Amino acid sequence: MKAKKGVEFCVVVTGPYVSEAEARHALQDPFIEDWVEEKGRFKIHNLDEMQLTPGVSLGSLGVLMIDDGVFEIAGVDSEHPLTEHKARGVADAIQRQAMFDEISVEPRAD
Repeated sequence: MKAKKGVEFCVVVTGPYVSEAEARHALQDPFIEDWVEEKGRFKIHNLDEMQLTPGVSLGSLGVLMIDDGVFEIAGVDSEHPLTEHKARGVADAIQRQAMFDEISVEPRAD
């Protein structure tokens, strides 16, 4: 299955979170904990150094609530949108952390 050129993808997740802030923390916290274990400390600019998959840093992702308990995780830089391949890499990284109940990769709605 080949992705169409120019189509932006996102990761859609479900979980017991009531706000975007809670879902963002659920996304970021396990990666920050791993970073601290490895490096010994964390500063906010480190989010841009934490690679979830090649070419995608934790700091380059945003979380948007699209329904109760359903969130879209997508790139925040319109110049570097998530391709299907990168979105699948992000989904795999998120799945390893087990912070969300369901995870799927979908074309992003405009």
